[in-house]
Amino acid sequence: MSSSEAERPPETDSPGGRPDALPAVAPQLRALRRQAALTLEAAARAAGLSPAHLSRLETGQRQPSLPMLLTLARVYGTTVSELLGETVAGRDAVVRAADMEPTAAGGWTYWQAGASGRGMQALRVHVPYGSQGDIVRVHPGEEWLHVLRGRLRLRLGDTAHRLSPGDSAHFDSLTPHRIAAEDHDGVDLLFVHTLLQSPTAALCLGPTPGDLS
Repeated sequence: MSSSEAERPPETDSPGGRPDALPAVAPQLRALRRQAALTLEAAARAAGLSPAHLSRLETGQRQPSLPMLLTLARVYGTTVSELLGETVAGRDAVVRAADMEPTAAGGWTYWQAGASGRGMQALRVHVPYGSQGDIVRVHPGEEWLHVLRGRLRLRLGDTAHRLSPGDSAHFDSLTPHRIAAEDHDGVDLLFVHTLLQSPTAALCLGPTPGDLS
């Protein structure tokens, strides 16, 4: 996510979205930032935002897009569902289709496809045509996506890719990237990203030198 995004006009849901989909996001953003022991400045820097922009999100003066929520979820080591104040299901291995409630954010629609408290977050996402295609994102971690329906335009650094149903991409999130739907009907994706902080980070990274006996 580019820091220039902080200069963009306030983001709103698309006409077909749910304008009331983010009622609890402002207090949740502040609470989870404090829970992560991050100052406003440190959290904003990690998310590629200005402190003033993050402050407006925390006070409800601006509504975040789904890409922005994904970035903040990485920074706070949580999920988009928790950022939105939704009731989070237990850590069952299986997530039933009937339990996947759609949520709209910044024109995108997503369905939570994984459990909380993991080192990765899995989503099923619908990206409408013309939504967020001009936002370049850069952040630590990895992303994997798989096209279910429609065609996707993916730019990684200076290289543009066009993905069709059945195609996948797996890339380092520090590579500047942006995605957009090629078709007017939008594109449906399976999307998995790593959390910047997570309860399982130590298991993935191993002990620090000071922990070795």
